[in-house]
Amino acid sequence: MVTALTIICLLGGLFFFVVGTVGLIRLPDTFTRMHATTKCDTLGLGLVFLGLALHSGLTFSSAKLGLVVLFIWITNPTATHVIAKAVYDTQQQQGGVDTDV
Repeated sequence: MVTALTIICLLGGLFFFVVGTVGLIRLPDTFTRMHATTKCDTLGLGLVFLGLALHSGLTFSSAKLGLVVLFIWITNPTATHVIAKAVYDTQQQQGGVDTDV
């Protein structure tokens, strides 16, 4: 049963990583690309690490994986917000932000 849950989590994480990559390639502007990659990478990482934690059982490695996930869940949205603000400010200085998208 644990093996099946591990495989489901790993495949789910892989799916979200692929969707984020496709979003990065296909979406038109910086803000939508960042949205796709941030959401999908955070969820994909959570699922992959959950699968790894299930595989290793309740060990010290699982606790370290949990701390890494917590760190990523805090830093990923924060870093994306800072990058989006920098792009927004740069676009305003260069003549305005395109709001037609």
